[in-house]
Amino acid sequence: MHKKEALKKTLDEAFLRHASEVFIIDDPIKIPHRYTRKEDIEIAGFLTATIAWGNRKSIINNASKIMEIMNNQPFDYIMSEDHTIKINSFCHRTFNSSDLQFFFIALRNIYENHGGLEKVFTTGYNITNSVMDAISYFRMVFLSMEHEQRSEKHISNPASGSAAKRINMFLRWMIRPETEGIDFGIWKGIPTSALICPLDVHSGNVARNLGLLKRNANDRKSAELLTEALCKFDANDPVKYDLALFGMGVYGY
Repeated sequence: MHKKEALKKTLDEAFLRHASEVFIIDDPIKIPHRYTRKEDIEIAGFLTATIAWGNRKSIINNASKIMEIMNNQPFDYIMSEDHTIKINSFCHRTFNSSDLQFFFIALRNIYENHGGLEKVFTTGYNITNSVMDAISYFRMVFLSMEHEQRSEKHISNPASGSAAKRINMFLRWMIRPETEGIDFGIWKGIPTSALICPLDVHSGNVARNLGLLKRNANDRKSAELLTEALCKFDANDPVKYDLALFGMGVYGY
């Protein structure tokens, strides 16, 4: 078998193993899956993705705490005055209660004055047809509200070379079709072919072991190069293989 064909077979088989609703049980994406309204899914997904680094159990537990703070009604809470009540008790690693408070305010601004999360990302994408540029545009809008300098580190900046793993993961959740019962497919303005593979330690290590990625850094350039390599196996939906790479990295098969 040709090397490329063998690699595609490996990736496709791993995708089929891991791309099922069972994946959701131990993954942070289970948090937005609690909801059915578009805006609730978006907000729950965005806030969960924001704190998605470290132990997955801890991510899920702390994302659940955020949902509880919002009375398990993300959109209604964001658009109410309740979010101005000071939050004293939240912390996930370096993301604390003051960061969360600002995120609530910034999200309200996005829904009240910019047409919502989908509209902001789609507007940014339409400028250059680049998802990384769309993330930079979103970051500019999000940080337009008054905030502490410390909160800026929680919104990745591709313009500074960041792989923006968590936001790219969030975009995968919103844009990829719900075919496998994992992602949502509720955003239609950005094509799946434009998505960038969320690059983390697990997916990066597996990609290097498979020869899909040569660079050692998990930065923007590596994320784009990995996505480019995955396009050779499915140009319309390259980031479906994120499920394969992540699954192989976490579960070892």
